[in-house]
Amino acid sequence: MRDRLLGLPVTDHDWVVVGSTPEAMVEQGFLPVGRDFPVYLHPKTREEYALARTERKTSQGYRGFAVHTSPDVTLEEDLLRRDFTINAMAQDADGRLIDPYHGMQDLHAGILRHVSGAFSEDPVRILRAARFAARFGFTIAPETQVLMRQMVLAGEVDALVPERVWQELARALMEKKPSRFFMTLRECGALAKIMPELDALFGVPQPVKHHPEVDCGLHTMLVVDDAAAHGYSLEVRFAALTHDLGKAATPTEILPRHIGHEVRGVELVNSLAQRLRATGECRDLAQLAARYHGDIHRAMELRSATIVDLFQSADAWRRPDRFAQLLQACAADARGRWGSADAPYPQADYLLQLLQVARSVNSGAIARSCQDSGTIPAAVRHARVGAVDCFLKCRKDFNA
Repeated sequence: MRDRLLGLPVTDHDWVVVGSTPEAMVEQGFLPVGRDFPVYLHPKTREEYALARTERKTSQGYRGFAVHTSPDVTLEEDLLRRDFTINAMAQDADGRLIDPYHGMQDLHAGILRHVSGAFSEDPVRILRAARFAARFGFTIAPETQVLMRQMVLAGEVDALVPERVWQELARALMEKKPSRFFMTLRECGALAKIMPELDALFGVPQPVKHHPEVDCGLHTMLVVDDAAAHGYSLEVRFAALTHDLGKAATPTEILPRHIGHEVRGVELVNSLAQRLRATGECRDLAQLAARYHGDIHRAMELRSATIVDLFQSADAWRRPDRFAQLLQACAADARGRWGSADAPYPQADYLLQLLQVARSVNSGAIARSCQDSGTIPAAVRHARVGAVDCFLKCRKDFNA
């Protein structure tokens, strides 16, 4: 209903059945599929039909509910348990709009407002509020913001399971404006609970060459929005989100000088990814971005040997597509420093060209020419460095 009224594509329909029972649904051929709620699949269309129900909070978390369903539960009572007024609308078989909680008014005003106090019983709704803010650009009603802060203080967010947090986080990253998701969580205090590594970046100064008004946290928001604006994959967007985590966790008075924020950032990315149950692809690319984005920004200044070692460390020989994703994350980082979506990032084409040169080396032939197998890696590296060095020298001579 909400998406149709917003003029967005409608991919499925959710039906609410009033005045029926589980037994009656099964007798009509509906297939029960709901583990926690009375939900059924239509025998022909396979669309979901849910019996009208009410819920009662029994414990912390989003699973701590007792569900009550009976033929006397009204549609208005069912809609009362919904999260936001814009989701508490329905349409009957004659096309008549049923809007007991003024969802249409909030939809036109671009406001996310909770339907009732039952909102505070499900911590997932905080994540959904943040995701809808990212998706639709809606603002959150002041009273709903107060309720969300109260939920965080009450410890409801602590009961969220990692898999559900990752599900909402991943969906939010794929929205048009992911920064709204994280800023909404930060405003109610949930970000410090869910992603303290990211929350810690706010207030950490950026280098002088960046915008002086933009700290590391705001810079990260610019970066992730840039990645979204360019239509990058989930893996790239997660790397963009986490590339600077180490900057808030490397006070010089605690860590040895030789341990930079890049190394600490890799540790934090790994810890965060494990805690949230992120995919391995997201974790691995994010670790590479945290470790090497500084080197990639300085690509034109690097020696041939350093460039080849970068390719080796990033496993670019076997995973050139992932290396290209790494460059996308770095490009978003560079553009996020200035807030310009059109700023060029020549380092990407430069490194991709050099990678092609280095990969053209016939490592098999080199391996066959080595009498001692232990010398093969060094010989292959030497050849690759030579190829890159020769290419750069020829290009320099040509440009001169």
